Amino acid sequence: MTTLKNFIQVGDKAPDFSAIAVYEQEFKRVKLSDYLGKYLILLFYPLDFTFVCPTEITAFSDMYYKIHSLNAEILGISVDSEYCHLAWMQLDRESGGVGDLKYPLVSDLNKQISLSYNVLNNEGKSLRGLFVIDKEGIVQHSLVNNLDVGRSVDEALRVLQAIQYVQTHADEVCPANWQPGQSTINSKYTNSKEYFKSI
Repeated sequence: MTTLKNFIQVGDKAPDFSAIAVYEQEFKRVKLSDYLGKYLILLFYPLDFTFVCPTEITAFSDMYYKIHSLNAEILGISVDSEYCHLAWMQLDRESGGVGDLKYPLVSDLNKQISLSYNVLNNEGKSLRGLFVIDKEGIVQHSLVNNLDVGRSVDEALRVLQAIQYVQTHADEVCPANWQPGQSTINSKYTNSKEYFKSI
């Protein structure tokens, strides 16, 4: 298996790509650069027609409008073909499919996208990688789970909100478990003590 010499890190420019996706029962070409000006959640997952994957894919779809309201979009990506994605979407949830989704599923059949984001395992499947990319195309968050462990949609949403908060509030940082509306920490040392006095 080919490996990358330079791994993608938080703070790096997100690797661009162009690929076929399935959205609203149609094939369409998507490019990462199409999403500049918006936040983007890249949601890598191993394979269609498996067990943990549909729970994640549908959970993110169910949360789509909340994420979309934050000027953010979602792209699901696996190494399946676009035809496999379409078949999976045409099957309802009760039968093991994902039904109609509110965001596209991208085909990474040649595995180059997964490779460029360093989530391709030795079996040729994508690990459960989640990347939050900001409006400038910079990776602000990355999380990678092994195949058997699903991710939290609520935590992905919280991280997105925290990223947006600190990007629009100079000299403020978000403490552990921060939620919108809670206190932040002033990043200047002398002022940061006010937060710690309050907890």
